[in-house]
Amino acid sequence: MFCPMKSNFPFLGLRAAACMAAAFISLGLAGEAKAQKAIRPAPAAKAPVEIIPNDSPEAGLLRQAYGLLSLADHDYQGHRVRAMKQIEVAAQHLGVILRGDGKGHEVQAASDAQLRNAEALLVQASGGLKPGQGLAHVKLAIAQLTAALAVR
Repeated sequence: MFCPMKSNFPFLGLRAAACMAAAFISLGLAGEAKAQKAIRPAPAAKAPVEIIPNDSPEAGLLRQAYGLLSLADHDYQGHRVRAMKQIEVAAQHLGVILRGDGKGHEVQAASDAQLRNAEALLVQASGGLKPGQGLAHVKLAIAQLTAALAVR
């Protein structure tokens, strides 16, 4: 068998090994450079939204409105439950956890009154909320209650 590196040029084996080592090192460095390019600094964080404490008047109003809706007996074609879900999300922005979709046992007129009272509480709460504090969800809940009260 003919092997030019073995028989004619014994120093070529060392040279080839050195070249291969250099190639591997340069590939490793290139891979490291690619990895460094792939790691980008995180974008600057937005200013944190002011969080209203759980004992704020707005949080209390959301709790009251949610409680009134949970007592209302009638479904209002799903608008009552959708309003409750929006209030849950708005409350989460304030660090308040609300859960449930229970129904009370009231006559239609009493349920309508509960929805009107809840709507008034949400309108009052929306006056003290800023964008990012659940204001959009409170407005959606008000729209759901308006639609619910139009159901007959």
